[in-house]
This record gives sequence, structure tokens and C-alpha cells, in this order.
Amino acid sequence: MSSLMSHLSIRPAKSLTVGGLLTRINPSLALRGSQQVVVRVQNSPEKLQVEISGKQLRFSGWDRVLRRRGSVGIPVIKAAAAAADGGGDQEAEISQGLSIAEPPKKFLERYPALVTGFFFFTWYFLNVIFNILNKKVYNYFPYPYFVSVVHLLVGVTYCLVSWSVGLPKRAPIDKDQLGLLTPVAACHALGHVMSNVSFAAVAVSFTHTIKALEPFFSASASQFVLGQQIPLPLWLSLAPVVIGVSMASLTELSFNWLGFTSAMISNVSFTYRSIYSKKAMTGMDSTNVYAYISIIALVFCLPPAILIEGPKLMQYGFSDAIAKVGITKFVSDLFLIGMFYHLYNQIATNTLERVAPLTHAVGNVLKRVFVIGFSIVVFGNKISTQTGIGTAIAIAGVAIYSLIKANLEEKKKKTA
Repeated sequence: MSSLMSHLSIRPAKSLTVGGLLTRINPSLALRGSQQVVVRVQNSPEKLQVEISGKQLRFSGWDRVLRRRGSVGIPVIKAAAAAADGGGDQEAEISQGLSIAEPPKKFLERYPALVTGFFFFTWYFLNVIFNILNKKVYNYFPYPYFVSVVHLLVGVTYCLVSWSVGLPKRAPIDKDQLGLLTPVAACHALGHVMSNVSFAAVAVSFTHTIKALEPFFSASASQFVLGQQIPLPLWLSLAPVVIGVSMASLTELSFNWLGFTSAMISNVSFTYRSIYSKKAMTGMDSTNVYAYISIIALVFCLPPAILIEGPKLMQYGFSDAIAKVGITKFVSDLFLIGMFYHLYNQIATNTLERVAPLTHAVGNVLKRVFVIGFSIVVFGNKISTQTGIGTAIAIAGVAIYSLIKANLEEKKKKTA
């Protein structure tokens, strides 16, 4: 027993001083499930009775190393005790307090900014590749309604395969949830198709310049449809957006009314999609919600594709495309743009869930700058000086608007 007590650094009839408390610990405590300990406050007659339990302690041997097995239920406690020699009571001061031994963090856990940066890079990369491939397909296959169906069809197939293997697990949907998601999917389908019509009709950079007006439509809908008061600074920040888009449109070399009008309809559709999304809080995770929206949107996109482009596709659309690039490239291009479309939207959702509203706002603006810049370089689109200045003003206006809005949202959260 004396050997055991020496290994455990506990001697009989010794007092420990812990934060002004004086107590005596029975040496058999290490071997018992629990121990009643009398604690006396120094310079005070009052006594406190507490119970110390050691039920979950296990010892692999009586050597000098106190080892933990896998089932140890308490953390390792470090204590530095110094005992004075001589007769009488011996005091030990616990100088380090209680210290919990934590497992070392992994590299990515220590540097979460690297993970977030990787998400942003992947989002931008997938979005840029999608826009480039999508425009290249339109150069030899100008059928945006059918291409929109392909985008959604590939995404829906991907979701069904993911559900079948349980990654993620499919969330059940009832009639009420279906009714809430249907308007969201309808707006998503219309906005998606109109965006593709614009991409097919004009330069990618011009379509994204027009789509920079989306914050203006969002603010207008919030003010006049939802009845939410929009602060004056937000309205003022939208002025350069409108001015910049107007300047770019007046001198854009690829301008035509079909591309311009389609992009504007896309802005309105996505604005109402945001409004209905707020009402369609189903309790599902974002991955399942987006999957159901894609399925419903595909149903909406099929009829116009069949009615508007179906006869042309059957008569000469498919045959012309295959004659130009071959059936292998044609099919692979359609599959790739569908995959990139779905993946960039999914990664965008995952990225924006990791960051604060301010970072979210800056990220969206930078994404549009990346897409416009890369599309100009890849396709060699010629733009006038006024178009370039107008695009820069519009993007700057979107950035200012996004920053102001993010700051207002942060203030609301702090106030709440």
C-alpha cells in the first residue's frame, strides 16, 4: 500500500491546500468507487462535505506511468505538488490547476481559412468553366431551351444517384412542402431558361453585366411587394449600377433586344425566386431542397423545349451539331455543362453557408468579375471603351450595395 501511495503521489494524513480550501484525502481513495471528503475553509470553523468519485478510473499496472485505456472516462489531470520534509502535516500546493489533455488538431482544423478559400476557388473555377463550355456549345448548337433541359436533367440524375447511395439521405416531402417549393421551382426554371436564351444571343460578358441589375430588382420587390422599408443608402448605391449597365448596353457590340430582354426577365424571375424561397422554409437541408427544386423545374422546362425547339431539333438541329463536331463531342459537351452547372450551384451553396454575410457579398461580386474577365479573354470579345467603363461602374455599384446591405444585416442581428 505504501508503494501504491508513493506512485500516486498521495500520502496518508496529508493536507492539500486548493484555492483556500484545506482537506485531508484518504489514501484508499484511489481504490474505492467514491470517497466522502471533509473540506474546511482555512481560518474558519465551517466545514463542507463533498464526494469525490473515481469509478471510471482504470489502471493498467502499478508502474510509475499512469496509463489510460480506451475506456477511461475522465481526462488526464496535471498537478504539481511539493511536500516539505519533517514532522507534522505536509502541505502541497497545486500550482497548475486542472488541465485537460486535448488531441492534436488536424492541419485543416487549425487553418479553417484555407478550407474556405478552397471552397471559393472551386466555386469560381466551376462557374467559369460552365460559362465557357456553355457558350461554346451555343456556337454550334443554338437551342437554349433544350440546353436548359439538359442542365437540369443531368443535375436531377446526379441527385437521384446520390439519394440511392445515401449521400445525402433523401428527405421525405409531403403535399404541403411540394406546394411551397413549386413556385420557387417555377421561378427558377423561368430564370434559368431566360439566362440561357441571353447567353445564346449575346456575349457572356454582356449577359452578366445585365444580370448585375439583380440587386435593383431585389430591392424594388422588397420595398413594393413585401412592404419592407429599404434604407436610403441602399437606394443610392444602386444608382451607379443602373448608370453602368446603361452605358455598357448603349455601346455593346453584341447587343440585341432578345439577349437584353431575356437577361432582364431572368433578373425578375430570380428576384421572385428569392421571395418565394423565404416562404418555403421546409426544414430540409439545402442539398435536398435544391434537388427537389431541380426536379420540379425540369418538369416546367420540358414543355416549352418540346413545343418551341422540338420540330427544329428533329428536323436538322441534332444532325447539324453532330456533323460539325461529331456525336462523341456533342454528347460529352452536353453532359459536362450539365455537371458543371449542378456542381457550381451546389458548391456555391456550401461556400456561402460557411461565411458571414459580408464575405458572401464580396464573393458574389468577385465571381461576376471573374466570369466577365475570363469570357472576354477566352472568346476574344471586342468591347468599346464606354462598355468597359460602364461594366466597371456597374460592378462597383453592386459591390457598394452588397457591403452596405451586409453591414445592415449584421447590425440587425446584433440588435436582436
